[in-house]
Amino acid sequence: MKKTYKIDVDCANCANKMEEAAKKTAGVKDATVNFMTLKMNVEFEEGQEPKAVMQEVRKNCKKVEDDCEIFL
Repeated sequence: MKKTYKIDVDCANCANKMEEAAKKTAGVKDATVNFMTLKMNVEFEEGQEPKAVMQEVRKNCKKVEDDCEIFL
């Protein structure tokens, strides 16, 4: 399953950090962050609950970029 989330991030480098953090999160098959559109596309692994996984993605992104936001 794929979902798109609106994000808020200050720079392209920070967006790259968010993408890497999201990709390393358990339950995420793939993730891409587009800084120009301020969107994050997340593909979830089979059988994963998107809401629970996205809570972890948000936590991991906050570790690398504390002023970023993902609107769930």
